[in-house]
Amino acid sequence: MATPELGREIATTGNGRDITRGWVGSLLRTSDRLLQRRGGSLELYEQVASDAQVQATFAQRRLALTSREWSVEPGDTRRQSKAAADWLREQLQHVGWDRVTDRMLWGTFYGYAVAELVYARDGQYVGLDAIKVRNRRRFAFDDQHQLRLLTPSHLAEGEPAEPPYFWWLATGADHDDEPYGLGLAHWLYWPVLFKREGMRFWLTFLEKFGAPTAVGKYGPNATQDERRKLLEATEAIQSDAGVILPEGMVIELLEAARSGSVDYTALQSAMDATIAKVVLGQTMTSEDGASLSQAKVHMEVRGDLVKADADLISESFNRGPVAWLMALNFPAAALPKVWRQMEEPEDLLARSERDTKVRGLGFKPTAAYIQETYGEGWEADAARPVENDPVEAARPGEVDPAAAFASGNASDDDPSTVNQLATTLARAAAPGWEAVLDHVQHQVDNA
Repeated sequence: MATPELGREIATTGNGRDITRGWVGSLLRTSDRLLQRRGGSLELYEQVASDAQVQATFAQRRLALTSREWSVEPGDTRRQSKAAADWLREQLQHVGWDRVTDRMLWGTFYGYAVAELVYARDGQYVGLDAIKVRNRRRFAFDDQHQLRLLTPSHLAEGEPAEPPYFWWLATGADHDDEPYGLGLAHWLYWPVLFKREGMRFWLTFLEKFGAPTAVGKYGPNATQDERRKLLEATEAIQSDAGVILPEGMVIELLEAARSGSVDYTALQSAMDATIAKVVLGQTMTSEDGASLSQAKVHMEVRGDLVKADADLISESFNRGPVAWLMALNFPAAALPKVWRQMEEPEDLLARSERDTKVRGLGFKPTAAYIQETYGEGWEADAARPVENDPVEAARPGEVDPAAAFASGNASDDDPSTVNQLATTLARAAAPGWEAVLDHVQHQVDNA
């Protein structure tokens, strides 16, 4: 077997080598069959986004992400790496990282999203003045998957939209030969269409049963002018209180009749549930829930999707703009990472109960653990005895409990002497015996 050539790609999409696409010049067409059959423009999916249920569920998915705190972590512990992370954090606060994230998340809806980076001098560094998310319909990809900006003078081939000025991401496609991705709108098109058509028929149905249809009858010898006047009279019935008719013409009201049930609300509910499943992976965070336990499971499903969205945005931004900014300003520093805190905060009450149980096994927490887990503001309680200290001598005027116990002067029913003796033994014993003596102490206390 020959040694492979580094970086070589064979199954490329350039120069018409992709047999799944027709040759359309220098720009690639999307492989989305739905868009291809309806003109190829994302304007079709913009109409899908105007549906109320789509807006509500997709807003829920976006807000579940942007409501989480974000952080910038240094690449390592070196001073310059920490300085790079601090500087990047200030840059993201300046451009409004939550706003940028919210708009780039529309890439999961349409398949891809494009943002332009506007640079400005920040002291000795080249910083960000703004990150502007552009309309994705203004961009296309060439046969090398390079982003192109479509302009009136370069509509067929586009203008180069290269890094470090443009950052884009794509998602949803099931292979790497599709730079346009495949968004949620592809799967939402049909339920939204069925819902709208059902609503149109529902309104027609309500109109028929709310106001009967007027039927005009004319004789066989009626002229065109007489027929026109009769039609105008029937149309006037819908809005006028009274109408006049030529002599010999008759108007009757046709009452709509039906049997069975025509439940358009069931169709609407089914389509809304389908939309919720496509966007959120479940229905109970947008519809009525059956039980608390099921709602928790459905919330976890939504959480998985939101976390995947957060990882998509963060990883794409870290590979692109973060790497560009560090190369310009901190070439020797390790690349910082921008992340979202998606895990739920820990239940400190449950943690404290666990710590108490572990303490009963003979282990005690360190001061560093207490501050890391429960926060700042904690210090050791001087009123409580410090464990594993040497045996303290009895204060003047006090009887050594060990000596009193050995001489037989201790009262059999005096629990204080026994308790003090157990404490003294615990302090003097090796750490391995501490748990055993704690158990003895517990038995004595409850005797």
